[in-house]
This record gives sequence, C-alpha cells and structure tokens, in this order.
Amino acid sequence: MVRKNFSRLENFVKSWPHKIPLAVEVRHPDWYTDKNTFEEYTQLLEENNIANVLVDTAGRRDMVHMRLTNNEAFIRYVGANHVSDYSRLDDWVARLKEWTDLGLKNIHFFIHQNLEVESPLLASYFIKKLNKELNINLKIPNEESNQQMLLL
Repeated sequence: MVRKNFSRLENFVKSWPHKIPLAVEVRHPDWYTDKNTFEEYTQLLEENNIANVLVDTAGRRDMVHMRLTNNEAFIRYVGANHVSDYSRLDDWVARLKEWTDLGLKNIHFFIHQNLEVESPLLASYFIKKLNKELNINLKIPNEESNQQMLLL
C-alpha cells in the first residue's frame, strides 16, 4: 500500500510550489518500519526542502524518529492526559536546545490531546521551559488576562 502511495506523494511534492513552505506527515507504520521506504521518503523531502513532521504520541511510538529533512523542526506532540506528558515535553525542550545549538533556525511545535481542556496547560508548561532553556521570550496566550480574572 505504501509503495503505491509513494508515487502519489512524490508527484505532490515535486508539483508543490517551492516558494511556499510545506511540512509532510505520513502515518502508516510502513513508512517508518521499512528502512528503504523511510530513506526514500526522507530523501524526497530533503531534495525538495520540505519539513518532515515529527510525531510524538504515546499510542504511536512507532512514529517517533528524529529525522529532520531541512532547517525546520515541525513537531506534532500528542498528549495522553498522563503525568508522563510533562516529562516527554522536558525531553523535547532538551532536544530543541541541542538542535538550536547546532544551528536549527525554525521550530514549529503543535500540542494537542484527546481532552483538549488540558492542552493549554501543557502549552504553558512547555513555553515556560523553552523560554528558560533557549533564553527566549515567547508569550503565553491570555496569561495576563487569566491572572487578572483570578484576582477579581
């Protein structure tokens, strides 16, 4: 199945306007478990300057890999509503620090989970850790207005 879809992906990637940034995520396990397919897939993205979406989700550990295909890291982080969500985020902060020290220029980090009410808590935690480790000043959305509401 993946081999049949590889030519479709290849056609899409080669037809994509190169001036418009693109990130690609594939989900079928064969894209990752078949070494030759994974190599062809990542080579295709590298040759066309397309970001490879890195996925970290507790239920799909087969998708976790650290193969960047250009100077962008696009991570789709899926929380599991479990205490390990925070230690996994700590691991990402350390990894992103390592990559930025090596020259990584663009980071896109998307956090979500099945109980979305917790996503802002994970995002806030991640931003605070990332700010400290990377010496940056990302803002936590609505943090000031949320604090004011607590004071009322």
